[in-house]
Amino acid sequence: MKDIRIVFMGTPDFAVASLDAIVRAGYNVVGVITAPDKPAGRGMKLTQSAVKKYAEENGLKILQPEKLKHPDFIDSLRDLNADIQIVVAFRMLPEIVWNMPPMGTINVHGSLLPNYRGAAPINWAVINGEKETGVTTFKLKHEIDTGDILLQDRMLIGENETATEVHDRMKIIGANLLVKTIQGLLEHTIQEQPQVIENAAPKHAPKIFTKDCEINWNNTVNTIHNLIRGLSIFPGAITQLDQKILKVYKSEKEIIEHQQTIGSINSDGKNYLKFACKDGFIHILDLQLEGKKRMLIADFLRGYRITSAIN
Repeated sequence: MKDIRIVFMGTPDFAVASLDAIVRAGYNVVGVITAPDKPAGRGMKLTQSAVKKYAEENGLKILQPEKLKHPDFIDSLRDLNADIQIVVAFRMLPEIVWNMPPMGTINVHGSLLPNYRGAAPINWAVINGEKETGVTTFKLKHEIDTGDILLQDRMLIGENETATEVHDRMKIIGANLLVKTIQGLLEHTIQEQPQVIENAAPKHAPKIFTKDCEINWNNTVNTIHNLIRGLSIFPGAITQLDQKILKVYKSEKEIIEHQQTIGSINSDGKNYLKFACKDGFIHILDLQLEGKKRMLIADFLRGYRITSAIN
């Protein structure tokens, strides 16, 4: 049954874990579709996606279409004669692509659908202070992230865990769930379940823009702490320090009544830097000031004098 012909579609590191899992499980991956090489870095050197690097290292056939509806790509994809397609962290597919294989196209999504449909499910789950999330495998159809559910696996989110840490655990859970899903489909032990929305509308996970990254110090300590860890390490929560952009990657909560102005900065110049918010303070532990490298707070304060701080 492992002679089934699989086409895999994905681009970032999150997708590599799933591709590696099905390769290691002995499945026949006849093609890998990934993003075209893109210029990156100071030298704007063409950079391969994480999935392409893995595919090259493992001798897999690679296609890098600019446009998924282009006739040449459609012909090349059809020539692969896939029984099933798997999509992990890739672009939206046109129907002519996702409807091509006889067994359909499976997506591995980083949430417990129907909650957190969209481009950034891990980030938004952490930003919203969820205690639990998970992975869903489902069949693609017209509306994004709405297809019938195949399998789900749950995972807890730690109180101080960042989106990156959740991502790194989830990609392994997702990869294992994908292998179980393929096996279950082949053995006819999985029954597709429509997504059921009960009571309140499902929470969404749209693409994150700069406005979503801005810290509002009028919010509660918990809200701000969750935003910081939900955006860490990319794209990073942002605020201002001495009229420069400050990215905050890690924080610590101090919930306490105070009389200080919301948004005011407190520091002893050596060990701590904290911002006043609605019901306490946010201690900055890991940061990057505009024009400087990322640092831990003690290293930062050793070489920088904050002009706007209250001692």
